[in-house]
Amino acid sequence: LWYCESMERYRMFSHWCMETYGHKLYRIALDAGMTCPNRDGTLDSRGCIFCDAGGSGDFATKYDGQKIDMSSVSYVHHPELGNGYFIAYFQAYTNTYAPLARLRFLFSSALSDPLFAGISIATRPDCLGPDVISLLDELKKEYPSKFIWIELGLQTMHEDTARWMRRGYPLSVFEQAVNVLQMHGFPVIVHVILGLPGEDKQRVLETVRYLNRFHLFGVKYQLLHVLKNTDLETLYEEGKIQALTLDAYVDLVAACIASTDPSVILMRLSGDGDPEELIAPLWSLAKRQVLNRIQHELKTRNITQGSWLPL
Repeated sequence: LWYCESMERYRMFSHWCMETYGHKLYRIALDAGMTCPNRDGTLDSRGCIFCDAGGSGDFATKYDGQKIDMSSVSYVHHPELGNGYFIAYFQAYTNTYAPLARLRFLFSSALSDPLFAGISIATRPDCLGPDVISLLDELKKEYPSKFIWIELGLQTMHEDTARWMRRGYPLSVFEQAVNVLQMHGFPVIVHVILGLPGEDKQRVLETVRYLNRFHLFGVKYQLLHVLKNTDLETLYEEGKIQALTLDAYVDLVAACIASTDPSVILMRLSGDGDPEELIAPLWSLAKRQVLNRIQHELKTRNITQGSWLPL
């Protein structure tokens, strides 16, 4: 197996980086000025129910294709690191939802920047038309030494929850997008939100096991954050929804790890909330404490990634 007793009990992204590059990679979240069909009126104008005005890019650095000024990236913990230590993470809003020429300029600018080992593009599965796939194919050939990852915000496999949160596309669209991306050789990372109303442990694990069939490159397990100025905040303040407790979240993450295909890289187990915008749960701000609790839970219950799956 890829792990041993002295290592972590799940396939950490940092371990993959060390195995592949000999050092860690650090994401620089970018805001490239995109919008989203769930905000510009194409599908809706309100966005997903949990999404704030920043389009999930509250920590993102504005990016217009010019070289990144590292002194402006306040959350980079190792500013002394140089070329090849960073990932250009196109995070805010939907990052394939723009004119093709604009996408070509932005992506090629990041790929040609020696600072970046590659790029990761957060987008929607319904914004990956043939023209976008063709562009990505061209860039892959043009920059063979750089990776291009695609991150899809599925959040849940359950259609009733998806309608409640205004996701805006059916599961079949997600499946088609993953199949096309993998057919063209692009690693896929999928986001799953834990703590969505009506999603008990059984339903969450149904999503986890559903994703196992796709042989994904990575999964991000993200705690549901109640942020200011979102429809979710209104529901929370009215007492119509509740945030997960730390104990409940740790238990749920442990179950997800036990149910995840061991080959999948777990890119995230908690998520970062802007302290100025976060309403609940406030315990999530102590990220190191949360991760330590998860590690303790895994050790206490002797859980390793995939240990609940049939042999």
